Amino acid sequence: MKYQAMCFLLILNSVGSSSQTINRYDIIIDEIMIDPSPVIGLPNNEFIELKNISNTPFNLSGLQIIDASSTAIINVSYTLQPDSLVIICSNGTAAQFSLLGPAIGVNNFPSLDNDGELLYLRSKENKTIHAVNYSKSWYKNSLKAEGGWTLEMIDVHNACNGFSNWSASIDTKGGTPGKINSINASMPDKIPPAIVRGYASDSLQLVLTFSESLDSITATFPNFYNLNDVNVSIIHATPIPPLFEKVMLQLGNPLQRNKVYVLTSQSLKDCAGNEIEKNNSIGLGWASPPGENDIIINEILFNPKPSAVDYVELYNRSEKIFDAKDLYISNRNSMGNPGVAKQVSSENRLLFPGKFLLITEDTLIIQHEYTVKQPEALTEIKPMPSLPDEKGTVLLLNIQGIIIDELQYDAKWHFPLIDNAEGVALERMNYNKSTQDKQNWHSAATNIGYGTPGYQNSQYITPETVNGMIKINPPVFSPDNDGYDDVATINYRFPEPGYVCNISIYDSNGRLIKSLVRNALCGVDGYFRWDGLDEQNKKLNIGVYISVTDIFNVNGNTKRYKNTIVLARRL
Repeated sequence: MKYQAMCFLLILNSVGSSSQTINRYDIIIDEIMIDPSPVIGLPNNEFIELKNISNTPFNLSGLQIIDASSTAIINVSYTLQPDSLVIICSNGTAAQFSLLGPAIGVNNFPSLDNDGELLYLRSKENKTIHAVNYSKSWYKNSLKAEGGWTLEMIDVHNACNGFSNWSASIDTKGGTPGKINSINASMPDKIPPAIVRGYASDSLQLVLTFSESLDSITATFPNFYNLNDVNVSIIHATPIPPLFEKVMLQLGNPLQRNKVYVLTSQSLKDCAGNEIEKNNSIGLGWASPPGENDIIINEILFNPKPSAVDYVELYNRSEKIFDAKDLYISNRNSMGNPGVAKQVSSENRLLFPGKFLLITEDTLIIQHEYTVKQPEALTEIKPMPSLPDEKGTVLLLNIQGIIIDELQYDAKWHFPLIDNAEGVALERMNYNKSTQDKQNWHSAATNIGYGTPGYQNSQYITPETVNGMIKINPPVFSPDNDGYDDVATINYRFPEPGYVCNISIYDSNGRLIKSLVRNALCGVDGYFRWDGLDEQNKKLNIGVYISVTDIFNVNGNTKRYKNTIVLARRL
């Protein structure tokens, strides 16, 4: 009778567990072996480990394990008890892993990408249970990232966090399949979610990206989102699985293209229950395709220090909004033909009027080597197009392959008194002057660390109207590359194009110091620069100098202008 009662209880447990619905985060992925070679002490095969962190036993039959290219389904009846673990692997390796703990073999087990991918669990009712968008950086250990070690979750009750809640196993076997994780610890999530960015996929649909996974219930309330335009209403909100880091908003009225809107969210919660801070807002809009010179190359580092990497900075000089996903960067080969074009961003990322976007291979290195005032302006391309140290070409293309801007740079454009230009960026001085005008480029200033990635250049010249035919700006300059008045700009404006000019610099005793410009064909307006060096590129003494500009045209019109320039240096 006692034996019959025990059997009856087992049957009830089995029926109860098989009828229970698995909710989000009831079962989680808490350990992943993405690269088992070289072998440390575990079988030379990939696996994942599941943990039941609820108070309910669940039958795993029908549970799906999904990556970008495959779906594996658990086809056996197996009840995972609360606070219990099970190893999921391929059918052919289940016998090996069963020596380490409970193991289930499945057909079509995902091939886990070493560099990272999105991996998630889905119930037989097609409900997302847990998702992990892992990457190699989660190891936080370059040696272990090369293989043989598992990625382990630190706090299983903080399952929606990514990078901060995962690290390499410290178990001597390389992992802990079937056992509690070697780095198990309490790491509660106390940080509220935030809106990272947003974009319009069309005139009636917005997509928002958040800093972490949201509670998929609160994210569905349209009144938790507000646009600063009373003429545009939000009628539906749909969180996007499997990560629920994105929300799609359906609008009742169309957006205007290129108009910058501000969206504010409230009352939203992350999966740990932290509520978003009040007045959390972002700018967004409906982007346009970029045309020639709408976006310009604004700064370039092509000869980095050994500890750093190249970068190219873009600037939106138009009044339009662009999507970096529609931009491509390339170079030219030795034959002058365009090289392989690299997409600037794999995700939709808006570039607003008057804003910067910096492209590099490693954003963390750039933030370590330079002052970065706006980290959100940085994006990664791996690998970057090759940028030779002496001279090379950078191409910016749109999605049609049409050139938006092109720079053929030369290391000789650097300030002549810089002994070693390694780690020194070239900065554009004027957004409205030609990209290819070498007079429009200058070495980044010393005081800002020789680069301004993602913000206004140290050598930027504020556009101004030139009163009169010739004007010197600034009238007192100090050519010491400290970012303050390093060059004297000789601005000109003529009544018509076609004038040829010669500019000479004299000292206060009337001696010729520098033939700055010789027979240069001028436009209606423009400028030339003097860096405070003489004809042999040697530093000059402080003092008063005279700029003499002679102009003439084919009609025989001539004129001479004399302007005073004061050269100063810091004591």
